[in-house]
Amino acid sequence: MKHKQFTVFSLAFFSLLFSQCMQPQGEKNTDTVNEEPLQQVFKYTGDGSVIISGHRGAWRNSIYPDNSLEGMQYAAEKVSGVFFEIDPRLTKDSVIVLMHDAILDRTTNGTGKLVDYTFEELDTIRLKDDHGNTTAFKIPTLEEVIRWSIGRAVMNLDRKDVPHEMIVDLIKKCNAERHIMLTVHSGAQARYYYDRLPEVMFSAHIRNQKEYEDYVISGVPWESMIAYVGPTINEKNRELVDKLHAHGIKCMVSFSPTHDRLESAEERAVKYEEELSGCPDIIETDYPVELWELLCKIQGKK
Repeated sequence: MKHKQFTVFSLAFFSLLFSQCMQPQGEKNTDTVNEEPLQQVFKYTGDGSVIISGHRGAWRNSIYPDNSLEGMQYAAEKVSGVFFEIDPRLTKDSVIVLMHDAILDRTTNGTGKLVDYTFEELDTIRLKDDHGNTTAFKIPTLEEVIRWSIGRAVMNLDRKDVPHEMIVDLIKKCNAERHIMLTVHSGAQARYYYDRLPEVMFSAHIRNQKEYEDYVISGVPWESMIAYVGPTINEKNRELVDKLHAHGIKCMVSFSPTHDRLESAEERAVKYEEELSGCPDIIETDYPVELWELLCKIQGKK
């Protein structure tokens, strides 16, 4: 098993990085972040570093709902270097808000389709937490989340129902090109955004050779990407991961559809630690605070 050390130091927006020597080398850094380009922050260098991505904020087993600004604020206070994958959707009057589902019922005390509501009509609706309890938190707009995030955390915008041009216009309006990552599912999507936002970063789905070739054809620079390679890194995708690493691309796995579904923190901890043997560069999880605390605990033991 290839072991990792968990060490913390400041690097642009991120201060959580883990190296391979198993010797702690720092504490959580609260200094003001600098303006280093995301292409440098996310560049793969082979140093064994790991970055945590909070999937929809910090909502699993939490008082904070998914895609809530308050959940992201909480996780950003607790976890050094966390960044967030979030879900932009449109209201009836074309306001971009955050909502994972197209239907309100699961995550709010409202009912029906989000797109059937104007933003003003959503003002009386409140978000639910992971246990189904109605909270005091409102559905946030993407603009307010982006404006909060600048200098605090990178936002990775997933692809839902918002037209590409509206995403581009809002990023430009917020002057946030150097602070945003965009999830893309094809080389064509990446090319569209790159031609209009050349400094933005991409989270590209590259899970097999066919998808890899699609991004080759797009001509988007490798330095502008991280790669989502699936739920794990193992012998089946190791060759692809090595090829992406050769381009300087960090590879991300997601525990959201797998280990995050386990009932207890103890069960999840066992699986999280097993996954470290695959040496992922970025881990996306519904439990960013829990994973952070586990890694700090491992650091202390080592």
